[in-house]
Amino acid sequence: MGDLFVNRRNYGKRGGKFRKKRDESWQEGMHHGKMWGIYRKEKERHNQNPKLGGDGHDLCHGGMFKDFQKKHQKFYSTEEEEKKRFGIFCENMKTVQKIQEKEQGTAVYGATKFADLTEKEFKKYVGKKWNLIKNTNKDMKQAYIKPRSIPESFDWRDHNAVSEVKNQGSCGSCWAFSTTGNIEGQWAIQKKQLVSLSEQELVSCDKVDQGCEGGLPSNAYKEIERLGGLETESQYKYDGVDEKCTFNRSDAKFYINSSLSISSDESEMAQWLYENGPISIGINAFVMQFYMGGISHPWKIFCNPKELDHGVLIVGYGVDGSKPYWIVKNSWGPDWGEKGYYLVYRGDGVCGLNTMCTSAIIK
Repeated sequence: MGDLFVNRRNYGKRGGKFRKKRDESWQEGMHHGKMWGIYRKEKERHNQNPKLGGDGHDLCHGGMFKDFQKKHQKFYSTEEEEKKRFGIFCENMKTVQKIQEKEQGTAVYGATKFADLTEKEFKKYVGKKWNLIKNTNKDMKQAYIKPRSIPESFDWRDHNAVSEVKNQGSCGSCWAFSTTGNIEGQWAIQKKQLVSLSEQELVSCDKVDQGCEGGLPSNAYKEIERLGGLETESQYKYDGVDEKCTFNRSDAKFYINSSLSISSDESEMAQWLYENGPISIGINAFVMQFYMGGISHPWKIFCNPKELDHGVLIVGYGVDGSKPYWIVKNSWGPDWGEKGYYLVYRGDGVCGLNTMCTSAIIK
């Protein structure tokens, strides 16, 4: 990892309590003489991150880029391409600096595996803005939520209702992963069986959404009802490309009965999640391109809550000190964020995460 990032918190599965012991996997390959801490709560000791130019150091330099290439195994076909990527990397580090300076939580942003991509290129990992996609399921029933007390923290991963972190690749199929993740959770809770379900079935066979160009979980629920169910991941493997539908209805054993919309009140969201299961949501993913760990609470100027472009899955919630947070499962592989997860401040509608919350219903 070189000198890109250190002092990472290691949040355990169970929300709220974190261990100060470092995750050893993050220490492999570090140059110990060059490590810098940039957590906001340590600003008295580290007023600015030197790697981001806060104390007169260059904002970006060749050594930093080489460390990035080594960590993420980046190989470029020509010297010109490498120079181009270095320029993009440096511009992105300027953006990282701006996000980090305004961060209200404990999150660290830096040179993730997406740090050599332009904003346009990164869009392949999210999709079309959700407000540009026609919602064909506007008549979804609203979830009834009766106020009652719930635990301070809860995580469906502890109850065998969340499958492994997956990787959508450079296909804007996040909406499909958010949908299958929700149904996997509902099936595990209702039928006591956790099975990894097929995203490719939705990418290829959903006639309403747009495959690798984007889609909506609300649309996908109706399409699953039309198709008759979902096949498993092993039956209909993920290719991450738009291709001809080869769905086999006789293998589609994993059905849903209906779907519903969930309140945008985050206290009610937490209650529904605790009582019913993981929630499919939309979010503005701009800062996620550079997220490395910690509780993310960026300013709205960095992630407009009205411009959702990424589908993810809330699987739990917790509290770290005075900071409540959501535990969000992403679909960019376990080498992103907190082992594939995104911790987001809870209670401020961060990046619009509370505006399009849905779930399938299985009886």
